[in-house]
Amino acid sequence: MKNNIAVIIGHPNPESYCNSLAQAYKKGAVSSGANVRVIDLGKIQFDPILKYGYHKRTELEPDLVAAQETIRWADHLVFVYPNWWGSVPAILKGFFDRVLLPGFAFKYDTPTSLVPKQLLKGKTARLIVTMDTPLWYYKLFLNRANHIIMKRNILQYIGIKPVKITEFAMLKFKKKDVLEKWLRKAEGLGANRG
Repeated sequence: MKNNIAVIIGHPNPESYCNSLAQAYKKGAVSSGANVRVIDLGKIQFDPILKYGYHKRTELEPDLVAAQETIRWADHLVFVYPNWWGSVPAILKGFFDRVLLPGFAFKYDTPTSLVPKQLLKGKTARLIVTMDTPLWYYKLFLNRANHIIMKRNILQYIGIKPVKITEFAMLKFKKKDVLEKWLRKAEGLGANRG
């Protein structure tokens, strides 16, 4: 059972539907007895640009130090974000660049190692993704590119698996009753800690 859950809100607008989905998930998880911490990227303070890559250390802001501690603490990570231009919002990408650093998320045992040691093994994740694109189009023509990057290239690369995905598509066309139904679905995911 996943007792410690970190919910990372990857939408910069605190009034977004993604924020509502994250709060619904949290409500369900707390009701089931889970411990939940929220990292709201629209509220924390940090420079999302990794200016020197890994060639020169950029000191972490206090909010990023706290975010790393929350990620270490969590058994399960829930990322709630919109699919923008077939990818994640810049704030979420910047968060990954600044937080998932060598020595925290992965490390190479030797300078010539080709495959890194995964430092976040034992954790699982759920992606809750909104989009205006129809799912059939996203799957058929865009090859679910964002999901592949998030699941395989980022999270599984650092040892987080399994990674499950919940999609809410054609958001801008949905009526209030459907949006309420989706909030209940997110709450149910939280209650099941999945």
